[in-house]
Amino acid sequence: MNIKIIRSKLFGNYPGLTFGFSTKPGGVSPEPYCMNLSKSVGDEPENVEQNRKLFFDELGIKEEEVTFQKQVHSSNINYSEKPCNFDNCDGIYTDQKNNFLAVGVADCIPVFLYDPEKRVVAGVHSGWKGTKEKIVTVMITGLHMKFNCSPDELIAYIGPGISQDRYEVGEEVGELFDESIRYFRNGKYYLDLKKDNYDQLIKAGLKKENIEVNDLCTYDEKELLHSYRRDGVKSGRMFGVIGMR
Repeated sequence: MNIKIIRSKLFGNYPGLTFGFSTKPGGVSPEPYCMNLSKSVGDEPENVEQNRKLFFDELGIKEEEVTFQKQVHSSNINYSEKPCNFDNCDGIYTDQKNNFLAVGVADCIPVFLYDPEKRVVAGVHSGWKGTKEKIVTVMITGLHMKFNCSPDELIAYIGPGISQDRYEVGEEVGELFDESIRYFRNGKYYLDLKKDNYDQLIKAGLKKENIEVNDLCTYDEKELLHSYRRDGVKSGRMFGVIGMR
C-alpha cells in the first residue's frame, strides 16, 4: 500500500523531532475517502483505524502516543501533558516527549511550531474563524507565557491548505479581513489564509528563515490531497503530526 507523506525540510534538521503530513493516496478506504484519518466524515471506523496505523507506522509512532483534538474553528488552545483527546479546541502544545500532536486538515491552514531550545512543540488548525481570532498569535503568546519560548527561536511550518483563488467567501466574512488578505472579483471575496497566518508569525517575531510554507492547494491537488470545498461531505481528512522522541 503506497502512502505518501509530506515532510518539512526545516524540521528535518532536528533528529529528535518527528513530523509528517498525510495525503490522499493509499489507505484502505474506498473512493473518495482513500487515506482518510477522521472518524467523523462517514468512513467506516475499521478502515480509519487501518489508515491511521499505516500513517503512524510510517512515522514510527503508536496511536496511543497521539494527542487528538475535536476541532471547532476557535482560537482555543490546550496544553497536553500526556496523549489524550481534547474537545473544543484548535491548538495543542506540549513539552513532553513521546506525545505526538495531531491536526486534522481538509482545507484549513495547519501551522506547526517547534522550539529547539526549550524543546516544545505545537500544532494549530486555522480556518477563517481561527485566523480572524489570531489563533497562531494566541499560541505563540501561550508558549511564551508557559515556557518562556522566544519567538525568534521558534521554527514554523505552514502545511497544505486552500489557496486564495479557491477560497471564496461571502461579504460578511470577507469584510472581516484586511485588504492585504482579500481580493474582490465578480461580487465575491477571496481570502488568503496562508498569508494571514504567515503574517501572524512574522508579527510575533519569528525570523523569515525559520518559517517554511508549503504552497500546495488542497482544492487543486485532487489526486494528492483531501478538500472539503471540492468534495463536500464525503471528503476525507489528513493529519499533520508533530512530536519529540
